[in-house]
Amino acid sequence: MATTPVVTLRLEPELRERLDRLAKAQRRSRSFVAAEALREYVKVNEWQIEETREGLAEADRGEFASPSEVRRVVKKWTSPRRRAPAR
Repeated sequence: MATTPVVTLRLEPELRERLDRLAKAQRRSRSFVAAEALREYVKVNEWQIEETREGLAEADRGEFASPSEVRRVVKKWTSPRRRAPAR
């Protein structure tokens, strides 16, 4: 049976209490919830770093959006249909 390595970390008391409340609400262990949070954090940050690297490589190759492409995207995201209704 393979064993999972143990990682020890220090948490502020308030964060540990919040983690414990979350684990209790989910009926999971503190370790399970913390591992899930770390998996999500690593996944998001790996994605962000890779996207940044790809963007920088495109910029280095001179691959930029044309002014008309930028206007089209800005118009799409600022059109009245996209705006939140006034309250």
